[in-house]
Amino acid sequence: MSITIRRLDAEAAAANIEALADVLIDCVEGGASVSFMLPLARAKAVAFWRDVAGGVARGERVLLAAEDDTGRIVGTVQMITAQPDNQPHRADIAKMLVHRRARRNGVAQRLMEGIDAAARDAGKSVLVLDTVSGGDAERLYERAGWQRVGEVPQFALMPDGEPCGTTFFYKHLSAY
Repeated sequence: MSITIRRLDAEAAAANIEALADVLIDCVEGGASVSFMLPLARAKAVAFWRDVAGGVARGERVLLAAEDDTGRIVGTVQMITAQPDNQPHRADIAKMLVHRRARRNGVAQRLMEGIDAAARDAGKSVLVLDTVSGGDAERLYERAGWQRVGEVPQFALMPDGEPCGTTFFYKHLSAY
């Protein structure tokens, strides 16, 4: 599978809301703890992506999409750049999602490489994220050079309502 990572501006984000909603719905239906509960209504997923597109338009977020060789969006990740005045060098990485049909093809790794480059371009040197404890994403982030900070038990709920722990990570980026 050939994968292209593309930064979506506000117009492209708005034009791709349905495809982005498909990825989010698939991930939640597959058990990903990404802030949504089952069943995730399409209207709620679309509203989420409209809000994200608005954040991109305001310069508060960077949105990357992974596209397969047919141009279909199969993954996405965001960088939240809007931070307090005393943290202009920091960004939060959020909603790293890969459709189940595209997993195990290096999509997540490519998205994380892309978000590192976008962070450098934005002058960000400290990145933070959180993920479900014990999941595949933990290993992905560790392989990508992220440092584990710690775990908070029962921090969130899985889409089916079961409590889960959350592990926090950070990454320091060099200027080059």
